[in-house]
Amino acid sequence: MRDSKIIDVAQKAQVSSATVSRVLNDSPQVTEKTRQKVLQAIRELNYTPNAMGKQLRSRKTMTLGIVVTDIRVSYNTEIIKGIEHSANRLGYKILICDAQNQKDKELEYLALLQTRTVDGMILVAPQLTDSEITALADADYSLGVIGRRVEHADIPCAFTDNRKIGRTVVRHLVEMGHREIAYLSGYPDAPDSVERLEGYREGLAEAGLPYLPQLNGSGDFCEEGGYEAFKCLRAANSGFTAIFTANDEMALGVYKACRELGLPIPNAMAVVGVDNIRLTQYVEPQISSVEQPLYALGELLADLLIDRMNGNVRSGGQRLIELNSTLVVKGSSNGRTEGLYTG
Repeated sequence: MRDSKIIDVAQKAQVSSATVSRVLNDSPQVTEKTRQKVLQAIRELNYTPNAMGKQLRSRKTMTLGIVVTDIRVSYNTEIIKGIEHSANRLGYKILICDAQNQKDKELEYLALLQTRTVDGMILVAPQLTDSEITALADADYSLGVIGRRVEHADIPCAFTDNRKIGRTVVRHLVEMGHREIAYLSGYPDAPDSVERLEGYREGLAEAGLPYLPQLNGSGDFCEEGGYEAFKCLRAANSGFTAIFTANDEMALGVYKACRELGLPIPNAMAVVGVDNIRLTQYVEPQISSVEQPLYALGELLADLLIDRMNGNVRSGGQRLIELNSTLVVKGSSNGRTEGLYTG
């Protein structure tokens, strides 16, 4: 993925490979001081850019790739709609890559950048590590990330505050009278799962409640996973009266399990999800959920990535987009558990 000569220059100048490429392409995003450092390193190493490689890198397909974990999940669908609207307005096509919940597939799709099948890639892919993502940016490929913050100067990111989401949900459930609150993560190592767990723990601490690891499960962000994980939690811990799921698909799985176990919602089990997807209004009771501006996350990130890809300055150097989320309280948690609490 890397041009070793560019890497030599980057190491000599103590900058990233992407910065060297910007200097070679006269990008206005590089400061004069940095430009001179890179040019000095080029002179000392007697580096001459490969003309054919430069021509290949500059060829545009006017296409953006989008890697998602599972195209069936409504979270991904709304984000894709936002990306497509922005891309179409700016003259770009989109190529949707469904990884089918397999990390190997996510990595395979990234090869589309190397073959220049797409000009840039937007990742809605929580299974990839930060180092796997930043390696692409270091190799001068254009990509953006939705749903998490990656620390790299060349990677635009759009996200919400996941720790705040966790704290908000726990605060609401405590206000409804609950003292034992379970949590279902998506993929255990996914940044949004981890950050929402941190917020959940912070919310418990704020309320003076203990964190109980045995009340945590993992449902892999899917309905069936939520169903199985809830049944396992319930079999091992019958005392909890509320559950916070890291997305609404898992909450739907919890609904199915509660019906089978004879646990009426919300009186015997309060449920709160994340994303406030359209399906949450078609179950009874409707699911309380943290609404994220998914369409806007996709639209704004695509705008920013395309802007940076084309060396424009409309964004003023902006890299991070953080949008607010809102807890929408509905029937699944709007009631106190009867007969279980005394104060």
